[in-house]
Amino acid sequence: MALTLGAYTACLANYPLAEALDILKSNGLTGAEVNVGGFVPSLHCHVDLLISSQAAREDYLGLFADKGMTLVGLNTSGNPLNPLPDIGPRHTYDLKRAIELAGKLGVREIVCMSGALGSDPQALYPSWVVNPWDGVYGEVLDYQLSVLEPFWREMDARASEAGVKLAWELHPHNTIFTPHGFMKFIDKTKLENVAVNMDPSHFMWQGIDIFACIDLLGEHIYHVHAKDTAIEPGVATKGVLDTSFGRPPENEADRYPSGMAHWCQVWPQDPAWRFVHVGAGHDLAWWTTFVEKIAAIDPNMNIAIEHEDGAYSQLEGLAKGAEVLIEAAKAH
Repeated sequence: MALTLGAYTACLANYPLAEALDILKSNGLTGAEVNVGGFVPSLHCHVDLLISSQAAREDYLGLFADKGMTLVGLNTSGNPLNPLPDIGPRHTYDLKRAIELAGKLGVREIVCMSGALGSDPQALYPSWVVNPWDGVYGEVLDYQLSVLEPFWREMDARASEAGVKLAWELHPHNTIFTPHGFMKFIDKTKLENVAVNMDPSHFMWQGIDIFACIDLLGEHIYHVHAKDTAIEPGVATKGVLDTSFGRPPENEADRYPSGMAHWCQVWPQDPAWRFVHVGAGHDLAWWTTFVEKIAAIDPNMNIAIEHEDGAYSQLEGLAKGAEVLIEAAKAH
């Protein structure tokens, strides 16, 4: 056995699954992670059909086998605790369905997020507590954690029954977004089926030492996203907590959804940082060390490229990232 290098197929959402798998394989990749809900539509996985039909599941897995590819994980990244009625309940539903489907497909890994509540039970919008030096924000965080704990105990039990692990992406905007916060939460709750999806890109722009994070998290890392970040000149006057995003485009066809009636904002023209293809923010030597440290935890780890570099087309950026990741794996 060895590392499985693949990609998260959300970057190929405009291609049918069979063609997307061909594209991944043509770039030397052997694994695919598909979306099943949350922020991103489930275009490569008919969740309801696959849950209800053994024949459909066999056909679905057969497609991967025919292409010489492995289904390495399901992704339902979202905010299941968002108080907005068009987001939180839907993302919770998606997460529960993902757990059920993963168990039936024999997929062991689901990428998801801790979620973030509002500031109190009557809040209309989610609140992200960044630096609670003021006790008011400490009270907000206490409330959020008091709801997170029973919610994730239930999800942990569901995951245990299905035989899967829930790999949290430690993504800002979530209540749990750092390795330290994750370890504190797990030490308190003793959850056994909640782990980490190690996506270094979110730590990079926060100035966190990724290699120290890997050492801290160790076997709590159960899945990996290969995504890079470049710090841009705009950081000099904006800092990394840049709020200069533009409003969503007027034309609905140009918008990217974050909920049923909510949309992602437009990236700044002069950003403090941006996501780039693997190798564009950190060089081959860095990625080789990254792969080495991941392989030391689990030599059979699934590593999926998450391509979000807007400077390149989906195919070109994916190809560049795959080239660097494959070389890093060879070097290690």
